[in-house]
Amino acid sequence: MMKKAYINWSSGKDAALALYKVQQDSEYSVEKLVTTVNTEFNRISMHGVRIELLQKQAEHLDLPLHQIKLHGEISMEEYNEVMEIETKSLLNQGFTHSIFGDIFLEDLKTYRENQLQEVGLKAVFPLWNQNTTELLEEFIESGFKAIVVCVNTDKLDKSFCGRLIDQSFLNDLSENVDPCGENGEFHTFVFDGPIFKKPIDFKIGEMVEKSYKPEELDDNCFTDDQKSWDTSFVYCDLLWE
Repeated sequence: MMKKAYINWSSGKDAALALYKVQQDSEYSVEKLVTTVNTEFNRISMHGVRIELLQKQAEHLDLPLHQIKLHGEISMEEYNEVMEIETKSLLNQGFTHSIFGDIFLEDLKTYRENQLQEVGLKAVFPLWNQNTTELLEEFIESGFKAIVVCVNTDKLDKSFCGRLIDQSFLNDLSENVDPCGENGEFHTFVFDGPIFKKPIDFKIGEMVEKSYKPEELDDNCFTDDQKSWDTSFVYCDLLWE
């Protein structure tokens, strides 16, 4: 009997590849997308993608979507409280496993496992500890199509924002940038691939640059060294056609 699972859906390539791999297996039945959204801007948290495009992804993946709504200035304590309520609700719906697209970040993996264990859910990491160059090549060769929607300009040049994920993108990355952006260098939006019924139509809007000083954000989000830096991002706005 397959285990009932939901996937933590960011709208990006790692989540899409994790879903693809799990759907090729017979161990888990993925029955829901779960996405955190920023209610201040009505967009996907971190990625900055409009909710309308997220909803189109769910429609073209033929999976129900559950949005976890978070305010942009939520503290870590408040975040944990909301997630506990949400995961308990998913447990009560019969879900037993929670799937993530994480690859390397050990502290984050441990945090996710511990938080889920407290409510009785198990975390699953289909991409864990795999070679990120090989993963991105697999993503491309499998027929997925994605666009870069957010770049951390402290780590990657803003010219990469708005580029398609393809072999030339991979070739142009410097050695200090993880090919899957696992250190937060960039985020993506997937608009086509083997798990989609049909491609998502969109057009590129404006490029928006934002800079956040650490004191404007929750202290729990940063190490002591990071608190001395500005954190700057460029977002590529996508508009649904």
